[in-house]
Amino acid sequence: MTRIAIVGGALQGMEAVLLSKAAGYETVVLDRKPSAPALSLCDEPVVLDPTKDPAGAAKVFSGCDAVIPACEEMDLLKTLDSMKMDVPLLFDLASYKVSSSKNRSNEIMASVGVPLPKPWPECGFPAIVKPSSQSGSIGVAVANDDSDVEKALKFIKELGDEPVMQEFVHGKSVSIEVIGNGRKATSYVTTEVCLDSNYDCKMVRCNPGILSPEDDELFGKIGRDVAEAMGLKALMDVEAILTPKGLRVLEIDARIPSQTPAAIEAATGVNLLEELATTAFGKPAGRRPGTGCSVYRHVVFKDGVLRSSGEKEFGHVHVPRFAPGLFGCENSITDYEPGKPEWRATLISTGATEKEADIKAARCIEKILDECSAEEFIDGVPEMV
Repeated sequence: MTRIAIVGGALQGMEAVLLSKAAGYETVVLDRKPSAPALSLCDEPVVLDPTKDPAGAAKVFSGCDAVIPACEEMDLLKTLDSMKMDVPLLFDLASYKVSSSKNRSNEIMASVGVPLPKPWPECGFPAIVKPSSQSGSIGVAVANDDSDVEKALKFIKELGDEPVMQEFVHGKSVSIEVIGNGRKATSYVTTEVCLDSNYDCKMVRCNPGILSPEDDELFGKIGRDVAEAMGLKALMDVEAILTPKGLRVLEIDARIPSQTPAAIEAATGVNLLEELATTAFGKPAGRRPGTGCSVYRHVVFKDGVLRSSGEKEFGHVHVPRFAPGLFGCENSITDYEPGKPEWRATLISTGATEKEADIKAARCIEKILDECSAEEFIDGVPEMV
């Protein structure tokens, strides 16, 4: 049986374990923190910091078929990249360094004609101000006037980062994953990313109607063009907004994403970790995507109220487990126990059609409200969308 070493036990680590299990792989998770949530999901948990004990990490890796970083700490990624391994490292440090700088990645995207939001001040207000090298929604702010810009720039300076200021584009938020071998790249399945009130991902939807066939083809081409311009040798995702004037690409991230791959696997059967691993083994799985649909949603139950949750809030889940069938969903990652006053869950519902997946996801929420005697379900959205 294929055995995968996953370095990092937080959000991306949980995702990598879920995908590995779906592919039939055994999993070993390494993390320096004994409380890392993915440690309770994998087959073999290892509390270890490869930056401090590279020999110990190498010993673990020697019993595996591939190693994948599920983390974003540059010191750790550099350590893994420098280690001599007899098995593939499913990661491309050079591409990751490019994607870690929004300014550098914007330059590459512009060079191949990718449609980007207008720069500030040309774009006027409202504008998005964000740090160049942070992940997720860290430091992202909407500026409606000069005082907002000043506040956002001050915060980014305190982070020790450089600002990126662009047009605030509104519309459907979409994502696509791309795998490259250094020369050619393959784009996979488009998903819709739904945000909470903190501009953090609370839900991913996967169905054939996310984009029109023309926009979907264009999005896939954008992903391939950028990956090939970078010489990508692993996995990256491309995030964009479908505006009334067409797609506008926001950023790229050359690492295993959290959330979207699980929604894709549940809906279509395409497993991006399996594709990444088998590409490295020289035998890409090349699964043809099915036409199913899925809804992937984070929730938190606290103080008698059920709320939608961004991924950062879900990351506080404690000793989670996989719980297929919980509250009627196909699969979940959760620390729920009956009567527990506070718990978190990622709920995955599937259906043959978008409507069927939506109905099942809604029934799952209704069942939680009923069984947990929750007062209400609060589903936050950004102030501006």
